[in-house]
Amino acid sequence: MKGVFCCNGRCVDLKTEQFNCGRCGKTCNYSGICCEGKCVSPLFDENHCGGCNNSCGKGSSCVYGMCNYA
Repeated sequence: MKGVFCCNGRCVDLKTEQFNCGRCGKTCNYSGICCEGKCVSPLFDENHCGGCNNSCGKGSSCVYGMCNYA
């Protein structure tokens, strides 16, 4: 999937745009971010911990956007 599309008369990147995530008009929830066209939670997603494509690694967990939060 290419990222840049025209949504409502403006160019947006569907891979990263918070209010057009994956398709025009698809909005991520309040705590979510758009990574690779999917809404994810950077607070608890082990593959997108604290930001897109920040993987915690095998055996690690993501808590409050930090890997291996104590």
